[in-house]
Amino acid sequence: MKKSMLMAFCLLLALVGAVMRPLSFAEKGMETGAERSPAGAETGTSGETPAYGGRILMGSIGEPSNLIPYMASDSASSEITDLLYVAPLKYDKDLNVVPWAAASYEVLEGGKLLRFVLRDDIRWEDGVPLTADDVEFTYRTMIDPKTPTAYSGDFLAIQSFTKTGRLSFEVRYEKPFARSLMTWMGAILPKHVLEGQDLMTTPVARKPVGAGPFRLAKWDAGSMLTLAASDTYFEGRPNLDEVVYRVIPDPSTMFLELKAGKLDMMSLSPQQYLRQTQGPLWERDWRKYRYLSFSYTFLGFNLSHPFFTDVRVRRAVSMAIDRRSLIDGVLLGQGVPTVGPYKPGTWAYNDRLSPVKQDADEARRLLAEAGWKQNADGVLERDGTPFRFTILVNQGNDQRIKAAIIIQSQLKALGIQVRIRTVEWAAFIKEFVNKGRFDAIILAWTITLDPDIYDVWHSSRAKPGGLNFTGYRNAEVDALLVEARSLTDQARRKELYDRVQEILDAEQPYCFLYVPYALPILQARFRGVKPELNGIMYNFDRWWVPKDLQRYHVQP
Repeated sequence: MKKSMLMAFCLLLALVGAVMRPLSFAEKGMETGAERSPAGAETGTSGETPAYGGRILMGSIGEPSNLIPYMASDSASSEITDLLYVAPLKYDKDLNVVPWAAASYEVLEGGKLLRFVLRDDIRWEDGVPLTADDVEFTYRTMIDPKTPTAYSGDFLAIQSFTKTGRLSFEVRYEKPFARSLMTWMGAILPKHVLEGQDLMTTPVARKPVGAGPFRLAKWDAGSMLTLAASDTYFEGRPNLDEVVYRVIPDPSTMFLELKAGKLDMMSLSPQQYLRQTQGPLWERDWRKYRYLSFSYTFLGFNLSHPFFTDVRVRRAVSMAIDRRSLIDGVLLGQGVPTVGPYKPGTWAYNDRLSPVKQDADEARRLLAEAGWKQNADGVLERDGTPFRFTILVNQGNDQRIKAAIIIQSQLKALGIQVRIRTVEWAAFIKEFVNKGRFDAIILAWTITLDPDIYDVWHSSRAKPGGLNFTGYRNAEVDALLVEARSLTDQARRKELYDRVQEILDAEQPYCFLYVPYALPILQARFRGVKPELNGIMYNFDRWWVPKDLQRYHVQP
C-alpha cells in the first residue's frame, strides 16, 4: 500500500506511539531493514493459491479525526485514508517510484516539468470516473489559503498546473523541486463530492468517497471502523473482505485482546516483544518483526514560553537528560539515541554530531548564567519565579508517559519542577498542539525517504495548525531548507541538511531523544506477507487467509 504522503513527518501517534501521530503501520511500512524472528518467515509462497474472504482485526489507540486526506495530521486518520484513496504515484517493495493511478509519467527539463497520464479504468466508489479534473481540484484545494491543511507546502512550490486532456496533466516548477514526485504520492480528492464543501464540517469527513482498495462500511464512534473490500478497485479486489480497526486507548488492554484472539495485528511494546510473546505457542501462531523505525521521539519546547526563549535553558534541560537510561527505561534497550530529525545510517543523517550527553555540571552552569539560582528549598528561581513547567503527553501512550516521568526525575536533580499532564488524543491535537497551548511536549515524527523538513522547521509553518507548532524561527535554517528542496544533487543537499542539523543541535528547540525499533506482530494465518525494503505493508491488499483458517466472515 502507499505510504501517507507527507506524514513525511507527521506527528505520529496512533498505535503505540511515534510522532505527533501514532505510528501507523502504513508509515512503518516505509521503514527499512526489517528483521524477522525465526518464526516470522514469509508465509503463503509454497504453491498455495490466494483465497478471498476473512477479515483482519487491527488495534489502534486513536480514532480518526477526519477521513479527508490532508485535513488531519494524526496517523489514525492517515492509516485509514491510505486504504480508501489513490495517488498518481507510489513506492514499490524496493522503494522505487512507480505509477499507481497514473498509467505513465515523465520527468523532463531536468526536473522542472512533470507529465502524467492517468489510467482510464479508475472509478470512485459511487461509480464516477476519476479524471484529471479531480487532480486539478486537489491541487487547487491545496493551494487555496482557505484550506485548513498543514500540507500545502509541496503544492505551493508548483509554478503552474495544466490539464492537458481528460486523463492527462502537466506540472511545471520554476526550478527543480526535490520532493516533486513525493508530492504526487498524495491522495487524489473527488471533485464531484467535495467541490463547494467546507472541508472541516462536511459530512464527507466521516463518510468518505474514495477510489482505493477498500471502502468505509461502518464507523462506530469511539469503538470501531470497518472497511470493506472494493469490487471496483482498478488493481483488483483485495483478498480480504474486511479490515476492522478497533479503537482501544490502553496498550495493555490491546495486548490482552490480542492474546484472546480478538486482534490480529498491533504494535508491541518492548516489554511485550521481549518478555511476553515468547514460547512455542507464540512462535506457532504469530509472526513478529523488528526494524529501526523511520521516526524519532523528542521533547519539544514552546518557544514563546518565557523560560524557553533562552537557548542556554534549552541546552541545560537537554544536558540534564540521560538518553541511554531513557532508552533502557522506556524501550528496554529497543532504540538508539539520535541527534536530529533523521534516521541514523541514512544519507541525510549528520554522523559528525553526537547525541547530547548528560552533563549536570554544565547544565547548572548554563542555568546560573541565564539567571536561575536555587532557593532554600533547592528549587531554581529567577526574579522570584520558580522554574516550574508542565510536560504534555497523549493519553494511552505509556512509552511517552514513562519518558516524561524519567525526565521529570532527572530535571528535579537540577532544581527544576516538572508536572506531567496526559490528554486524550483528539483533544491533545486540536486543543493543545494545534493551538500552541503547552509548555513542553513529548511527541514523535516520522520522516519520508526524502529528507525535506520544510513543513516542520520553516518559519512560515509556525502558525496555528501548522506543523512547526513549537514556533521555531531561524533565518539561516529557512534559507537552507528552501535551497535544499530545490536541488537534485544529493551531495550538495547533504551539505545543507548537515548544516541544518548543526544549528538544531546548537539551539535545541527539541531535545532529540531516540529512534525506537518498530515491533509489529501479526497472526500467522495471514499469507502473502513479504518483508522487503519497503517493510511489510506495501502489498496489504494482496494479503490473504486460507479458507479453512478464515475465522471471521462477512455476514450477508
